[in-house]
Amino acid sequence: MHLNTGPLVLLHWFSFGYAAQVASGGITGYAKAGSVGVLSAGLLFWGLAGLGAYQLSQDPRNIWVFLATSGTLAGVMGMRFYHSGKFMPASFIAGASLLMVAKVGISMWNRPHQ
Repeated sequence: MHLNTGPLVLLHWFSFGYAAQVASGGITGYAKAGSVGVLSAGLLFWGLAGLGAYQLSQDPRNIWVFLATSGTLAGVMGMRFYHSGKFMPASFIAGASLLMVAKVGISMWNRPHQ
């Protein structure tokens, strides 16, 4: 087993943290509103973000599940914020998702090409 070091390790920590944030958003939404749909969506996107984060940690070139998940959440939650005007949770998750898309994109742009 080898230890990874460098900027990609930071990306792994951010991506797993993001997945946990998505799950907590779904659970909080269920606790506040009692919506099973919010809970289901939160847990579905948590699973996808977690899978994408795991794939990133195994192979930094395997970005597609994570990028699709965070991009979709950025769009969906951005639209929810646009229509509701409420900061929590829509704009918070949209902002975090947009940051993750940017972080993955910058990491891909800056990595050495093989």
